[in-house]
Amino acid sequence: MSDAYEFTLLVMGVDLQTDDALNALAEAGCDDATVGSSGGFQHLDFDRDADSYLEAVLGAVNDVEAAVPGVRVVRILPDEYVALVEIAERTGRTRESVRLLSIGERGPGNFPPPAARSDERNKLWRWSDVALWFASDLQEAGPVSVPWAVQRALNAVLDLRAMASELDAIQLKSIRTSLTELIQLYRLRQVASPPSLDAKNETWVTHAESA
Repeated sequence: MSDAYEFTLLVMGVDLQTDDALNALAEAGCDDATVGSSGGFQHLDFDRDADSYLEAVLGAVNDVEAAVPGVRVVRILPDEYVALVEIAERTGRTRESVRLLSIGERGPGNFPPPAARSDERNKLWRWSDVALWFASDLQEAGPVSVPWAVQRALNAVLDLRAMASELDAIQLKSIRTSLTELIQLYRLRQVASPPSLDAKNETWVTHAESA
């Protein structure tokens, strides 16, 4: 059974708001997206049915780039990196309330450290870290979260694709080799200790400790 996933693709390239481009997108199956522009970037806001978030986003990226030659997807939103104002919007608080929480003058403390721009005024946090803190330390459930690990990986692939033209053949080969080794290592770990076996081990340990 498929679910509906909402996300935004930032794109660069030709104008997507012409009749020809809009018709091409519709014919390619992107009639579940609204095209617009903001801050100098064109964007497509999707509400797509799929079996998973990964399938929805990958399908949308492929459909958009195949429909209109010259268009490149550069980012998937909502971005995990958030400033105080975005944290306030997502948690239903004021910016000042979040600021006081972030510096420990309100709440239980231990607010997650900034993930970027830590020495600047406009600091950035990872939303997954912040949402976990609100849930565990304040017992406040945040909005339904996207699978951030998947989204980080997809955006990393888009970043690597964008930088590929600046890398030489040797550098690209080294990166590809490193990624291949990483995947192989992960597969070996899964074979050696699959999640189902880990779950069984945890169950046995729990029983042993309570005996």
